[in-house]
Amino acid sequence: QVQLVESGGGLVQPGGSLRLSCAASGRIFSINGMDWYRQAPGKERELVAAITIGGSTKYADSVKGRFTISGDNAKSTVYLQMNSLKPEDTAVYYCHKVGGWWGQGTQVTVSS
Repeated sequence: QVQLVESGGGLVQPGGSLRLSCAASGRIFSINGMDWYRQAPGKERELVAAITIGGSTKYADSVKGRFTISGDNAKSTVYLQMNSLKPEDTAVYYCHKVGGWWGQGTQVTVSS
C-alpha cells in the first residue's frame, strides 16, 4: 500500500508562486516514478511534471520554465514549485506514483 498526501494549495494572484508538497508513505522505495497531474473544471486530467523511473524530469509544455519538480528521498516527499502562475493554472493538483497510486488532490486557484 502507498499513501500520498498533498499540501500547499491555495489562492494566489496571477504572477505569484506556490509550492506543493506530496508526502508519501507505505511501500515507497524511491521518489522516482512520482509525478504531478492537474484537472481543471470540465477538462481531462493532465500530466504537469514528472520524475521518471530513471530519475530525469519532464514537464508539460504549458508549464516549462515556470514549474519545477523536485524531491527528497529521505523524506519520501515530492515538491512542485510553481512560479509566474496564470489563471489557466487553476485546477486541482494531484500527486501520483507509478503503480496507480493517487493523492486526494489540492486546489490551486489563480485569480485577482
